[in-house]
Amino acid sequence: MTASIPSPKNIEFDIAIVGGAMAGATLALGLKSLSQALNRPLKVALIEASRPGNEHPGFDARSIAIAQGSIFELSRLGIWPKLAHLGTAIENIHVSDRGHFGMTTLNASDFHLPYLGQVVELEQVGKALFNQLDKQDITLYCPAKLSSITAGIDANQLQLDDGTQLSAKLVVAADGVNSVVRQSFKLPLEQVDFDQVAVVANVLADKPHDNWAFERFTDTGPLAVLPMANVDGQSRVSLVWALAPGQAEMMQNADKQVFLDGLQQAFGNRAGRFVDVGERVTYPLTLSYMLRPIYQRTVFIGNAAQTLHPIAGQGFNLGLRDLVCLLDVVKRALANNQDIGGAQLTHRYLQRRQADRDSTIASVDFLVRGFSNDHWPLVAGRNFGLRLLSWCPPLKTPVARKAMGWKSPTTTQSL
Repeated sequence: MTASIPSPKNIEFDIAIVGGAMAGATLALGLKSLSQALNRPLKVALIEASRPGNEHPGFDARSIAIAQGSIFELSRLGIWPKLAHLGTAIENIHVSDRGHFGMTTLNASDFHLPYLGQVVELEQVGKALFNQLDKQDITLYCPAKLSSITAGIDANQLQLDDGTQLSAKLVVAADGVNSVVRQSFKLPLEQVDFDQVAVVANVLADKPHDNWAFERFTDTGPLAVLPMANVDGQSRVSLVWALAPGQAEMMQNADKQVFLDGLQQAFGNRAGRFVDVGERVTYPLTLSYMLRPIYQRTVFIGNAAQTLHPIAGQGFNLGLRDLVCLLDVVKRALANNQDIGGAQLTHRYLQRRQADRDSTIASVDFLVRGFSNDHWPLVAGRNFGLRLLSWCPPLKTPVARKAMGWKSPTTTQSL
C-alpha cells in the first residue's frame, strides 16, 4: 500500500519521481511492474501536490488521444487493462483543409486494426491510476511539493515543503513544462511561441460520432474533434480549437449560441450540428523543449522534457516513449548490477531518445507552420499532399505509422 504520512528524515530511495500526473503515475506503476518481473526490490517515491479530482492541473477536464502503439506499451506494462473501460475508440480519422480541396482519411480497417487510438478523459484516468498506486508498494508523498533539490555524487537530496528530506539514486522529473526540478538546477529551456491559444471544451452533437476523429486546418490554426463516450444517449466530442489570442478570448467568453455558430462555421457539418458546449478553457500553444533532458542523476520525461503543439496529438505519446525507454535502461542497469542513477544510465537514455524526440518535434513544428499559413505555395503544396494520400492509399502507411506511434511485431507486419 502507498504511504502518505511524513517520512523520517533523509529516507533513502532508489528512484524519486517528482510529479504524479500521467507520465509520473504511469512510470511509478511501470517501475513496480519491472521490479516484480526481475524480482529485484526497488524503493520508489512519488511526489505530487494533489490527488486527481482536486483541481489537479495534470488530470483536468481535457481529453487526450492515446495512439495505438502507446496502448500496446501500456498493455505490456499491465496498465491499459485498468484503463480500457475509460477509452473511446478512434476507428477513422478525417483530415481536411478548410476552404480548399485537400482532404484524406485514415481507417483502422485498412491496416487490419480494431482502432487507431483511444480517447480518454484525463480526470477519470487520473483517478484510475491513483487507485492502482494505492495498491502498490510505492511511497506517495501527496499532497507535497518539492522545495529544493541538490545534486550529489552518490544520490540527489530532495526537500519537501513540509520539511521532509529524501535522497534518491535517480530523480525523474515529470513535473511539467514549469518543472521545479529544471528551474532548481537552472537548466535552459528552448521555447517557440506559435501565437495561438487553444480553446478546449466538450461539445454535444446531434449526430452519432461513429468513432470518427477530425483534424481540420483553418486559417487560425488546427481544429480537432475527438469522439468521446456518450452520456444519456447524446453524442459527445472533445474539441481543441487553435485561435489567435484575441479570437480565443472572445470565443471563450462568447454567448453559448454565438460560440456554437462560430464553431459550426469553422468546422462544417461532417460531425452533425453542434447543439451544446460545456465549460470552455484556454491555454497558450507553445513548443518547449530541453536540448539535453538529463542532469546529474536526473532524467526529465514528458512535458518536463518537451511540450508540443496538439496539432497531431503526439504530446502524451512522445512522453510515454520517454518513460518506456527509461524503464528499459533501468532494467538493463539492474540486470548488469549497474548504478541506476549513474552517468552511464542517463547518457544511454539521452542517446536512445534523441532521434525520436528530434524528429517528432521537427515534424510537429513543420505541421504547425505549414498548415497555419495562407501563403499560396504552401496552401497548394499541402492540399496536393492531402489529395495524393487519397489517390494513392499505399502512401498512407508511413502517415499511419507516425500517427499510431511504434508498433508491436504483429501490427508491424500488417502495416
